[in-house]
Amino acid sequence: MIRPLVLQSWPGAAFWTVYLLQMSAEAWPMARVRPTRAGRSQDRGSMALILAAFAGAMLAATAVAVTIPAATLWRHRDGWFWSGVAVYAAGGWLRQVCFRILGRHFTPAVTVTEGQPVIERGPYRWIRHPSYTGGALMFLGYGLALTNAWSVAVMSAAAALAYGYRIRVEERALVETLGDSYRAYMRRTKRLVPWIW
Repeated sequence: MIRPLVLQSWPGAAFWTVYLLQMSAEAWPMARVRPTRAGRSQDRGSMALILAAFAGAMLAATAVAVTIPAATLWRHRDGWFWSGVAVYAAGGWLRQVCFRILGRHFTPAVTVTEGQPVIERGPYRWIRHPSYTGGALMFLGYGLALTNAWSVAVMSAAAALAYGYRIRVEERALVETLGDSYRAYMRRTKRLVPWIW
């Protein structure tokens, strides 16, 4: 068995500090959404899936890192770890930017209201779901911080599953509610990665 760096007092403390700061920052915009503003949810369980996927994948990826030492990224292990911390922090930062840009239009669960504008500022100029790009980076960052190839695969697969479903649900709700204005925006932008996908 191997003890991943995230489970060691140092440098693990650095990762968990970044993790706790980001989770605290995420709690604020989630808590400020009032039920009366939210309207009719069109979420179809996608928020619950993302939360379950992140928690479950973290547990599974950590277990893999502990029990499958053959997949450990020994070469440049410290570099992989710090890359993971940086990728996690970058994903968290991108999500915070998105929360600020969306402002009162942000809702944790998919909820689109009539007359809601199509946001095209900041990263929304290039991709439709930069907040989910940030979330996917957080998944990937944790996998990298575990310095285990299988852990990276577990976290990446969980992100693809959770955000793939969420994007389908959200885009369907946006097209149904906002119509042609959102369809035109979809033609001009990619989903998660500028100019690629």
